[in-house]
Amino acid sequence: MHARAGKGGDGSSSFRREACVPEGGPDGGDGGRGGHVIFKGSHDVDSLIALYFAPQLFAEDGVAGRGQKMYGRRGEDLIVRVPCGTTVLDAETGVQMADIVDHDQEVIIANGGKGGLGNVHFRTSTHQVPTEHTPGDMGEEFRLRLELKTIADAGLLGFPNAGKSSLLACVSDAHPKIASYPFTTLNPIVGTIRYDDFSQLRVADVPGIIEGASAGVGLGIDFLKHLARSRVLVYIIDMAGTDNREPWKDYLTLRREIEQHNAELLERPSLVLANKMDEDAATENLPKFIKKTKVTPLQISAIDADHPGVAQFKQRLWDILRPQPRGEWRSPVVAGAAEVMPATDAEFITEDALKLAPFLDLTRKVPKKKK
Repeated sequence: MHARAGKGGDGSSSFRREACVPEGGPDGGDGGRGGHVIFKGSHDVDSLIALYFAPQLFAEDGVAGRGQKMYGRRGEDLIVRVPCGTTVLDAETGVQMADIVDHDQEVIIANGGKGGLGNVHFRTSTHQVPTEHTPGDMGEEFRLRLELKTIADAGLLGFPNAGKSSLLACVSDAHPKIASYPFTTLNPIVGTIRYDDFSQLRVADVPGIIEGASAGVGLGIDFLKHLARSRVLVYIIDMAGTDNREPWKDYLTLRREIEQHNAELLERPSLVLANKMDEDAATENLPKFIKKTKVTPLQISAIDADHPGVAQFKQRLWDILRPQPRGEWRSPVVAGAAEVMPATDAEFITEDALKLAPFLDLTRKVPKKKK
């Protein structure tokens, strides 16, 4: 992307000329500020494809000042809506400029230039007729690179043909492509799991990861980066050993690729699902998997929505990700803070409120206004 903020308007050099007003003096106004280039997160946008075909983002210039101390109008800000999860990088230096994760979050990417000063500012007792004025400043200009990392509560990862797309279609209304050959999913697909109490969780189907993905094999880096937003990692293991693979080796390979890509991801909560348990080979491989990995997976069959393991998976996922119920006590997320803070009148405590917990009395009641 090429982002350029608006140039500030030039200041005016003008003098008051009216009948019966001798020596009116300078009255040149200032120029207006140039428009900003602003990125705004939106749930209504799901990709960057529109920006791919319109890569030039130019904001409006500020208007020049005029006589009679008339200041120029500000340039209109250019607000660009991007999907939540967009990371903005400087294409030349690689420095991250913004990370837009919330709906309606606005970040000024390029600041508009400051307007110039009119000659009215240069009048002094010894300089009664100033003609000086300053031009407007140029707006900031950047070459940008935008990357989209899918935002979801949980990310499904596994080898090709492990059953990730089948599981997503089983637990949500998403319709990913399902076929018997590998790499049927070429882009992350997000589905929504709905519960009986009308709560929802978003689950992302990440395309198949193979050995060497952290080094770029099979476009692995492009796939792995989408896990950065997931709060829970869900390992889908083909326990039937399709394509003559060993299930326990698949699990260890996935863990190794995640560690080499971003070791912090291994510290997040995770679930291990043994898929295709409706096949005899899966039943035979399960004891060996448990012995080799020291992990007891949750047994499911992604092609059967009535399989008891599918319902258990949805419940386990909700138990990990459910929000803090109203009225319960929780500890503030502040380094070194030891006090426990009760819930406020809001249904949930926001992260900003938790960070300010040591400095704010959130239990204080606000007095009602008198009629």
